[in-house]
Amino acid sequence: MVIIKELLELPPFSMPSAKKSQLFRNELQKLTLHHYQHCPEYRRILDALNVNPFVPREPAEFPFLPVGLFKIFHLSSVKKSEVTSTLKSSGTSGQQVSQITLDKVTSIYQKKVLAKITTDFIGSTRLPMLVLDSSSVLEDRAMFSARGAGILGFGNFGTGTTYAFDEKMEVNFELIEAFLHKHTGQKILLFGFTFMVWQHFVLALKKRGSRLALENGVLIHGGGWKKLQDQAVDTHTFQQAIQEVSGITQIHNYYGMAEQTGSIFMECQMGHYHCSIFSEVFIRRNDFSICALGEKGLIQVVSLLPYSYPGHVLLTEDRGTLMGEDDCPCGRLGRYFVVHGRIEQAELRGCSDTYQG
Repeated sequence: MVIIKELLELPPFSMPSAKKSQLFRNELQKLTLHHYQHCPEYRRILDALNVNPFVPREPAEFPFLPVGLFKIFHLSSVKKSEVTSTLKSSGTSGQQVSQITLDKVTSIYQKKVLAKITTDFIGSTRLPMLVLDSSSVLEDRAMFSARGAGILGFGNFGTGTTYAFDEKMEVNFELIEAFLHKHTGQKILLFGFTFMVWQHFVLALKKRGSRLALENGVLIHGGGWKKLQDQAVDTHTFQQAIQEVSGITQIHNYYGMAEQTGSIFMECQMGHYHCSIFSEVFIRRNDFSICALGEKGLIQVVSLLPYSYPGHVLLTEDRGTLMGEDDCPCGRLGRYFVVHGRIEQAELRGCSDTYQG
């Protein structure tokens, strides 16, 4: 994974699509061959599809796995002795969850890439951090959930981390007030999963009839839109409510999943999710052909990070639209897209879609 080390020296949205396409041709073939040679299940899948991993192909032509496959099989491309942890996607009782095998190298690069992408949006200075969740989610570090991994990952951008909710997921207003008093006048980082931010923070403040002084705050959130859409809460409603109860105006949503931790897609001020130099996205029709620009279809995500498991090319259960490449008004290069939500009948999945609040 030498290329990741080299890419970490570059700004994360600095590579035009034509140059990036050549990079992904080479690196995806290396990854595909690695997984073919070291993951028996992946090898059988490619053989069944008559895919020759030695044949050069365009980035959009590499075989993809349905993301739900990780709920059925525990796929690994490294020796058991090299496994350092297993990441689980969050799920309700009785629901199958993905299990993602991580080795030391993959885990380290996930953290570094997450930092590279996130700091492009919020800056590199570590900020006093308020996590809109309970610390109880971090109990098992050896086999932790995507929810816990998200907290730990984004926790690297904060200092003096304080958890806003108790073990019953109730807001500890006294603790928050003490935190805000301690950091009066300072920029503050808040992180949480979308549905929980709405259910346990926004609605709790509304019910209490109080407002927190967080005008200097920056909120990063992701996941859980399916439940909010069911409640007729869209992005505008969510952001407006956040501003009303806290004064926060700098709000960044992100699109990501346990199966490709680290290489998240952050939303810019124009409302577009951006592919970094570590990731790519394609939109496919129901027959799996590539959609035209502006056409709605299934989201396929690509990442250069998965080395310990064959999760580098995945077809998600979400619908989206590719809006353009290299020309977003925000100035970031690469492909950018919007997400419309889960496909019908898809099992609820993600960090907070499956949380029963």
